[in-house]
Amino acid sequence: SFTKKDEATSNGETKKEKIVILGTGWGAAAFLKEIDTNKFDVTVVSPRNFFLFTPMLAGASVGTVEYRSITESIRGINLKADYLEGTATEIDPKTKTITCESVICEGNSCEINDFTVDYDKLILTVGAQTNTYGIKGVREHCCYLKQVEDARRIRTAIVNLFERANLPGLTDDEKKKILTFAVIGAGPTGVEFASELRDFIEQDGPKYYPKLLKFVRIKVIEASPTVLAPFDKSLQEEAIKQLTRETMTKDTELQKLLPEKFKLTELLLNKGVSEVTANKIMLNDDTDIPYGLAVWAAGNGPLPVTLNLIESFGEGEQSEAQSIARGRIAIDPWLRVLGGNGDILSLGDCSCIASGQLPATAQVASQQGEYLARLLSQNYNMSPGRDPAEGMLLPPESDPSRTKFLSENIAAFACQSDGFAAPFQFLNLGILAYTGGGSALAQLQLTPAEQARYKGTGKIGFGLWRSVYLSKQISWRNRFLVFFDWTKTIVFGRDITRL
Repeated sequence: SFTKKDEATSNGETKKEKIVILGTGWGAAAFLKEIDTNKFDVTVVSPRNFFLFTPMLAGASVGTVEYRSITESIRGINLKADYLEGTATEIDPKTKTITCESVICEGNSCEINDFTVDYDKLILTVGAQTNTYGIKGVREHCCYLKQVEDARRIRTAIVNLFERANLPGLTDDEKKKILTFAVIGAGPTGVEFASELRDFIEQDGPKYYPKLLKFVRIKVIEASPTVLAPFDKSLQEEAIKQLTRETMTKDTELQKLLPEKFKLTELLLNKGVSEVTANKIMLNDDTDIPYGLAVWAAGNGPLPVTLNLIESFGEGEQSEAQSIARGRIAIDPWLRVLGGNGDILSLGDCSCIASGQLPATAQVASQQGEYLARLLSQNYNMSPGRDPAEGMLLPPESDPSRTKFLSENIAAFACQSDGFAAPFQFLNLGILAYTGGGSALAQLQLTPAEQARYKGTGKIGFGLWRSVYLSKQISWRNRFLVFFDWTKTIVFGRDITRL
């Protein structure tokens, strides 16, 4: 018989099944927008009470857009969902409880309070943390670019360095060292930050710091032989061309102050970092780079709560899949955690589909969130039992009493099964990256075939990049604010005040 979602309480009312979501990222936001809160009691647990449009953090770190323009209250995404501010530290699949801790501050004193949350279904979408690969000094001396706090720290540091370099008594070499910005990692995050930083220096530097521009250097350090690994080779070459182009300014007097064929950005490929100190980056070829600011944009690693959950399953499906998942939660094609019975589901960067890995992108997490919310809202039974022969969880069963949508009938026909849910299918819509100076790369996937890609560069790519980023904002409020910020930057320039 089909498992019902609601249970009768002693007073005759129905008790909704409780869904707890850990995280407020792309997957969680998409899930919240789609889930039917008339059927479920939904609670979100996260130390961050807002959704963050992470692809625009690079712009926020130099003042192209403001922080609040790319954030949206998690309560505002779904008014019927509850929110608890805290960090999940441990998940107990046996008792279906989550141990959390919350930092409560009153005046100048803070204390940590522990609390537990029960669940019927758990959606684990906590994302990942920055991976330092065990390199000495990275955590102590580098800035990251994953949270609003990171962007705020970088924005303040950039202005601090320019003001410091403007003080009297410094030699030219000292000014060069102070105004050297090292970006470690040439993936989308590293390239977009380096491009936004160069825009700030080229567009606002002449107004605020004309005498310092000749000392500024941006060094992009990458261990592999190319940049933007997910992109087509021709677009990678275009990115290198844009990053290493000569610096030009409309001010002819200022142009005379710059060295001939002056390039702000230097690209260092096939250069691994061996150590970071307070003022130098050591490379694996025994050279070093003095720097003023270092931004680490070189990879993701699992959070402690993710590793703890993997360990709690012990030997079995989950541990066997770790040769593929590598510290991420291994899940099946229906996003159910391997080793569980269907009541723990996971999506986004903290998870890995064991039968076929997907890129760790916002696009994947968002589509997974929508897919999972639809399955639950349409009363699919996520825990139908296990196959007696193979011992694996059976696919989610549909509710026989519910009228199916056309898309479900098409999926059932394709899967040759009328009673089970279709597995998650990622629809690759393409990838984008800003390369500075009003140019961007756009690689749009028109059909699943590799040859059916549209590749845009320069102004066309820039138009696509801005159009997509604006349309993908989570609310009309965000769209208006981002558009206003872009316009404000063009008219008035970026704000360099430190508050």
